[in-house]
Amino acid sequence: MSPAFEWICEIEPPTTPELMHVRHQIGTLSKVASAYLIPDNHVGRATVSSIAVAHEVDRMGGRAIACLNARDRNALGFRRDLLTGAAYGLEEFLFVYGDDPSSGSRTGQLTVRTMMDDLRRFSDERPRSAGAFRAGVTTRLRALPAWKQAADLLFVQVSFDLEELLVWRDTIHFDGQVYAGVMVLPSVSMARRLMEAIPEIDVPPHWLDAIDHDRDAGVELACDLAHAIADSGAFDGVHLVPGVRYRETASRLEGRGGSS
Repeated sequence: MSPAFEWICEIEPPTTPELMHVRHQIGTLSKVASAYLIPDNHVGRATVSSIAVAHEVDRMGGRAIACLNARDRNALGFRRDLLTGAAYGLEEFLFVYGDDPSSGSRTGQLTVRTMMDDLRRFSDERPRSAGAFRAGVTTRLRALPAWKQAADLLFVQVSFDLEELLVWRDTIHFDGQVYAGVMVLPSVSMARRLMEAIPEIDVPPHWLDAIDHDRDAGVELACDLAHAIADSGAFDGVHLVPGVRYRETASRLEGRGGSS
């Protein structure tokens, strides 16, 4: 594990051709974020390209990890995104399969595994003087397939139970960085939608009760869990998903003396 605990804050990408809200998120989270993760058309909504938003992060002095999903692109589109990322100096990606589209259709050309293979080939074609790409993959709290061991970064699904995370971590050997997923829940309805979408995720009843009675409880609980993960020493960082509560999340983390 790396010596410095990292705080990877997820940015909400815009669904309109306007970057002001992105810039505000970056600026607000800048005092606590080690890096920013940029989703790619998450939950099936068209957004500004994760590559473009990652470039904006870089322009503002931050480190960006651009998410690319297999659902929305074919092999040529993936090569285009790698070329664009390389032109912008972007070196870190997170490859995901992507949520099932409401239409039920996919391009069918890509999987996370083939994206990893394509990235290696693309890297081999680059000049030796160019920076090395780092690729991340996601995992649920289960055994890690052998092919994912070739990744540099491992993003663990959102969890609300530290003990469950620690038990899982003890079963996993991975040479790269491992980031535990932590989400700020703004409402009980959001929590229930999350559990319906991903049956493996179980929000504890005391979280639901607290959030139902106090709109700020989701921020407090998520920040406390993130700090507990940091204190455990079992992970290299957290992948923090503040969502619409990014202002309150940044304020609470700063109020605890920063994120370190």
